Amino acid sequence: MKLYYSPGACSLASHIALLEAGLPFTADKVDMRTRHTSDGRDFTTVNPNGYVPSLELDNGEVLNEGQAILQYIADQKPDARLAPLAGTLPRYRLIEWLSFISSELHKGFGPLLRPGGPEDTKAAIRDKLGLRLGYVAQHLASRQYLVGDHFTVADAYLYTILTWTRIAGIDLSAWPVLAAYRERIQQRPAVQAARAAEGLKP
Repeated sequence: MKLYYSPGACSLASHIALLEAGLPFTADKVDMRTRHTSDGRDFTTVNPNGYVPSLELDNGEVLNEGQAILQYIADQKPDARLAPLAGTLPRYRLIEWLSFISSELHKGFGPLLRPGGPEDTKAAIRDKLGLRLGYVAQHLASRQYLVGDHFTVADAYLYTILTWTRIAGIDLSAWPVLAAYRERIQQRPAVQAARAAEGLKP
């Protein structure tokens, strides 16, 4: 398999999941400004939408959406317990969290990560994200992970989004539970290995 990624982007979650699962893969860095891969190819020939992650499977097919990629990775190595079994209620809880993170957190950060834009608009976005982060903090107040009693791909995704808070001007000290969660997840060997591979600061 080949993972197409951009350092520190949402593709970091898929990178972490692949390492947690212990699956063999290669990683190809995409320049999001030029939409070129590390060897100069036009990335839109891989993913017409031009964004990461994309996962090229061994049979040549390509998965392009993070939620699908994360669940695909988890299902390749059930023993790694990165997702509950398909068809069970805990699996639907995982999907529920992946959907929430994608629609209510991930997309909300976009305007805050781009330079420029009215500050009053950004302040309103931070306020809305604050409500969503408060909801997650309340959920994590009595548990270590989002779903069940062990790390899943939903945690890889949430961790990735929480790493953006510093760039976005959101201080996680308002939610000590989330600050502790981010630091705890970051200590996982697979997370540290993915960060190192993408050239991210420790």
